[in-house]
Parts: sequence; structure tokens; C-alpha cells
Amino acid sequence: MEFKGAWTALVTPFKENGEIDWEGFKKNVEFQIANGISGLLPVGTTGESPTLTHEEHSLVNKGVFEFAQGRCKVLAGCGSNSTAEAIKSVSEAKQAGINAALIIDCYYNGPSSLELRKNHYEVIAEKFPDVSLVPYIIPGRTGCALSPYDLAILARKYPNVNAVKEATGDISRMEVEAKILPENFSILSGDDGITFEIMASPKIKAKGVISVITNIAPKAISQMCELLLNGKTWEAEQIHKKLKPLFDVVTVKTKRNVQIERDTYQAEDKFRNPTPIKTIMNALGMPAGKTRNPLGKMTPAGVLVVRDALKTVWKLSPEILKPVEEFYSVNIEERLKDDSIWESLAEK
Repeated sequence: MEFKGAWTALVTPFKENGEIDWEGFKKNVEFQIANGISGLLPVGTTGESPTLTHEEHSLVNKGVFEFAQGRCKVLAGCGSNSTAEAIKSVSEAKQAGINAALIIDCYYNGPSSLELRKNHYEVIAEKFPDVSLVPYIIPGRTGCALSPYDLAILARKYPNVNAVKEATGDISRMEVEAKILPENFSILSGDDGITFEIMASPKIKAKGVISVITNIAPKAISQMCELLLNGKTWEAEQIHKKLKPLFDVVTVKTKRNVQIERDTYQAEDKFRNPTPIKTIMNALGMPAGKTRNPLGKMTPAGVLVVRDALKTVWKLSPEILKPVEEFYSVNIEERLKDDSIWESLAEK
């Protein structure tokens, strides 16, 4: 499989009772396809993979593939810190008809780069030579990382490893990767905020993004990637600038006062993906639902940050969010002004 353009790391929408909202899921997939997305990734970090059961993992991968009906590519989320469990996930995805899988570095048990390559990625690549495997490098979540050099060895040994989801945020690392990886290898951005930079960089030449913000802006980000792939950097940069307020709220940091007896302290909260994007989707009237414990609601300060970002984009570049309004039959202007919606999304 060739990996390029904009791919969406889909949220997993839930009902109030905590079950997967399949009807909402299908609608979100239709929205993505209608707005020109290149591919879909179910069951990644954004899809709350840590709190989906193994059975749900398999069902979501299969469900998204069936919803897509061949109209866009699907990359099954098959990551685990257990190689045996990852193999089981890839096997089930393959049985469902999916021929590409995202495999994350092994979190918590923290293997070395050598162990990751030899005991994890090579074992999976050897077992599934006809499935495209995409390593997912995100040390901020996993506490370990496959090195560029082991990635290059892996890619040369196994042609089915021909892309990487790069979520290290390390530009110099990506420059090394671009230099030593096979020519047809795809570096995909795992961070919305640096997609433009690494696709435009002549030293990296990334080919696309696996995006969080495409959940709400698939058309604009798809257009930005297409322009970059065609060398139209200036035009792409104009879209990037319009999207920046949204890129800045994939993670939200806020502070709050805590009273302990007679003393007041300041605590910092870091709301990470998918909490902000689900907050935004719920605010816009899109199927998203709650997050599963231990993730929860943002503080009022955090909700204010994402509300302000949406207001900025809607005021200066309404075309970014217009597809949401039209597809989901919502009035964004009214929803941005309705305090009761935003209050309901904040932790009391």
C-alpha cells in the first residue's frame, strides 16, 4: 500500500451507556470520505485503543473497513506492548480484508531499539508479508523508540514495512530517517502542528499525515497535503495558517487553584488527545460521546481554550468548518454562542 496524503485517526464514538455508537461511527466515516480523505485509522490513540477490549479492537477495525467499502484506504490499529497480542490483531484485521496495520512501539515494558526491531517488528513483518506494516514512533506515550537506524534496517529487510507514523516531534531525527530510508518509504506526520513543516522540508519530504484534526477538518487538511505533494508550498501554507488554532488544541494545558486546609496551591492539568478533539466534536454536534475512564471532561479553563480556538477559525476562516455544518445539519454560529453546550462539556 502507498501511504500519502491526509489520513484520519478516527475517534471512537460512544453512547451514554459506554457502548460503541455504531450509527454515529458510520456517519463520521461518511463525512470523512465525502471530504476527500485518503485513508482512515481506527483504533489508534485517538480511537482510545487503551480502553477498548480486544474484541472491540477487532470489531472497530472491521466495522470501519466495511463502512468505507473500498472508497478510501484503511489502516487497522493493531498496536500492543505484547507481540503475541499484536499478531492476533493483525491476523483478525487480515481476515476482515484489511491489508495494512499500524504497530506501535511497545509501551511500559520499554524494550531497546534493537529488541523492538528483532523481537517485535521483525516477528510481525515475517508473519504477515502481504500486510503493509506502519511502525508508530511516539516516545511521549511509550517511553521507548525504534531508532531511525533500526527502522532503516527493518525497511530494507521487509518491503511490507514502507511507512512510519512519526510522532517524536524531532525534526533532526526525521532528517536522518529521510537520508537512510529506502527511496519509496513514506514518512507520515503524527503531529498535526508540524505536518506542513516536514512535508515542505527538502530534507524530509514527508508524504502526509495521520491526523487528529481531520476528524473535524478533513477537506482543508487533505487540500493542504495535496498542494504540498504537488510542490505548491505557498498555497499550502495559507491553509496551514488558517488551521493553526485547531492544531494548537490537540493537547491543552491549564492551571487551577487547589485549596488544602488554609493554603492554596496551583496544579497543572494536561488534557491530551483524544479529550480535546472529543470536546470539540461534541460541541459541534458530531458523534463523539464521552471518553472512557480514566479520561474524562476538561476543566472549564480547558473548554474555554478549545472554544476560543473554534471561534477564531469560524470568524477568520469559516470555510474550514463549513463542511461540518453542512454534513451534520448544525448551526455552528449558534453552537459557539450557546453557553449551556460548553458548560455541559466541562468538569463541574
